[in-house]
Amino acid sequence: MLYTALLFGLISSFHCIGMCGPIAMMLPIDRSNQTKKVLQILLYHLGRLTAYGMLGLFFGILGKGLFLAGFQQKLSIFVGIMMIIFVIVPEKKLAQYNFSKPIYKLISKVKSHLGAQFKRKSPDALFTIGLLNGFLPCGLVYAALFGAIAMQSELLGVAYMVLYGIGTIPMMSAVVLLSNFITVPVRNRIRKLIPIVVILIGSLFIVRGMGLDIPYISPNTTSLVVQANPDCHN
Repeated sequence: MLYTALLFGLISSFHCIGMCGPIAMMLPIDRSNQTKKVLQILLYHLGRLTAYGMLGLFFGILGKGLFLAGFQQKLSIFVGIMMIIFVIVPEKKLAQYNFSKPIYKLISKVKSHLGAQFKRKSPDALFTIGLLNGFLPCGLVYAALFGAIAMQSELLGVAYMVLYGIGTIPMMSAVVLLSNFITVPVRNRIRKLIPIVVILIGSLFIVRGMGLDIPYISPNTTSLVVQANPDCHN
C-alpha cells in the first residue's frame, strides 16, 4: 500500500498550492542564482519531509501496537472509512470539530517561530521553515496519517509519510520556480480530482481489511491475524 502514499501526495499537492503555496512563495531564497535557488528549495522540502517522517514514526508505532493487539483488519477498514469521511464532509463542517484544538497553544508557537524564520536567509532557516510547515494542521495530512497507522510498523509509517511528502514536491517546487505556471481554472479542475483519488485510496484500505484473498490487494484473513501457533499444512 506504500504506492498509495506517493499517489496521494501527487494529487494532494494541488491542495497544498492553495494552503502552503504562499509560504513557499515567501521563502527567503536567492532568486538571482538559479542553482542556489534550487538547492535552497530542496532544503525547505527536506525540512517538510523530516516533519512528515517524524509524524509517520509516531503514528506507525501506534499502528504497530494495534497490529500486535490483533486489530489489523478492523484498523485497515477504519482507516479507509476515515479517509473517505475527511474528503466527503465539507471543510466548514469539519472545522466545527477542530482536531488541532487540544494542541492549539503548540500550533500557535509553531506559527510564531515560522514567521521569525522568514527574516533569516541561512540554510538552517530554510530547513526550519520546511520543518515547521510540515507540522501545521492540514486535513489531507491527517488523512495520510491514517494511512501511516495502517502500515502497522514504525518504519513503514515513516516511509508512507515521506513518500506522501515526496509526492507534493513537484508542484510545490513549481510554485516557487515557475510562478503562474498553471492557471487558476485548470488548478481548480485538478483539485476536484482530490476527493475521487482519496476515496479510491480509502476503498483500497477497506478492501485490504476485508481479507478477500486477493494477492497484494486484500490478503486472506489468516495472513492478517497474529496467532500464537502458525497454521501449517503438510
